[in-house]
Amino acid sequence: MSVVIKEIQAEDRRFDLLDGAGTDAVHKDPQYGYGVTRITTECNKFLGTGIAYTLGGGTELVREAIKLLSHELVGKDIEVLMSEFGSFQRSLAEHHQIRWLGPHKGVIHLALASITNACFDLWAKSRGVPLWKLLLELEPNQLVSLIDFSYLEEVLTPAEACSIIKERLPSRKDREPLLNEGYPGYDTSVGWFAYSDERIIENARKAMDQGFTAMKLKVGSPDSLRDIRRANLVRETVGDEARIMVDANQAWSLPRALEVCQKLKDMNPYWVEEPTQPDDILAHKEIADSIKPIPVAIGEAVSNRVIWKNFLQSEAVGVVQADCTRLAGISEYLAVSILATKYPVKVIPHVGDMGQIHQHIVFFNHIALNHSKYFLEYIPHLRDHFVYPATVKDGLYQLPQEPGCSTDLKIA
Repeated sequence: MSVVIKEIQAEDRRFDLLDGAGTDAVHKDPQYGYGVTRITTECNKFLGTGIAYTLGGGTELVREAIKLLSHELVGKDIEVLMSEFGSFQRSLAEHHQIRWLGPHKGVIHLALASITNACFDLWAKSRGVPLWKLLLELEPNQLVSLIDFSYLEEVLTPAEACSIIKERLPSRKDREPLLNEGYPGYDTSVGWFAYSDERIIENARKAMDQGFTAMKLKVGSPDSLRDIRRANLVRETVGDEARIMVDANQAWSLPRALEVCQKLKDMNPYWVEEPTQPDDILAHKEIADSIKPIPVAIGEAVSNRVIWKNFLQSEAVGVVQADCTRLAGISEYLAVSILATKYPVKVIPHVGDMGQIHQHIVFFNHIALNHSKYFLEYIPHLRDHFVYPATVKDGLYQLPQEPGCSTDLKIA
């Protein structure tokens, strides 16, 4: 069945958060927003929806950039487009005039993420399968053709990526029980920055009652004693067996990060997330060396595969929180995920999109690439705005069943 793209629409969707939700040391009054791409097809057979995550302000710029980049999609058959999507995506990202606005970062890259995710959503719907199943059913060479490998060639070629996938094919059946078990989640809503001490204690208890064995606390206060006190409060509440992650959201300078991280080591954090400016690879390397074996986690502000290549080569990251709404969508995420198989790191996506797409990708990562099963961030604040919100029961993401990427938003 031929599915031909007829029209591209772009939207600016924003959602207010209530009562301190979403706050961290840097982002004091966020909205959750999406630059949305909607792809309609001839005869209106299918609708593809893509999202790129924002914190509200400037989402209209992403919307306009989607319009700027997406006109090349019109008239293309989705199967033909996706057969060589890596090359097509590169042609958009490397437009000889538009690339100056990036390249491979900022508003332009967010727009490319939204467009790419809409293409994958349309493709999966046209085949009548959820994204995880679509990716698992592709042949290795078909997966590789989805990816732009430019600027990665010295560390990962298409041929090597294909070999990595093929090597893991015989053992896939050993990992497929995960499809019935569900994927573990961790609760980020325990410890938003604006929450009182009493509230984080209550939330930590509630998270444990709901089946979560891991949770996150926001740190980065001007007064480090506040961070230390709150981290110890959560530890005392949930005990030594639960995993507690701390997230500074880029608030610290390098000297400050080194100082506070040493003080936090006593409560045994599972990782320290975004301790400093996200482009400063050398600073992250110094922090990583200073707090071993506690890993440094980054990803929500790492915008492209080249920066990921440098972080991995430098051993400056221990937890890869790559996000397909910050990278150039699912395609570039796959590049990073495959690249990460070559390094001793954990791959645990950041969930800026409320887990809607990443719930599919973690099942793929484990089964196809043999990434270890860790857990996936869970943030429930926007679930009511999605047609098919991610479902978490007893702390486990349930396998999505509806065709597509789970990105359809309810009409405003």
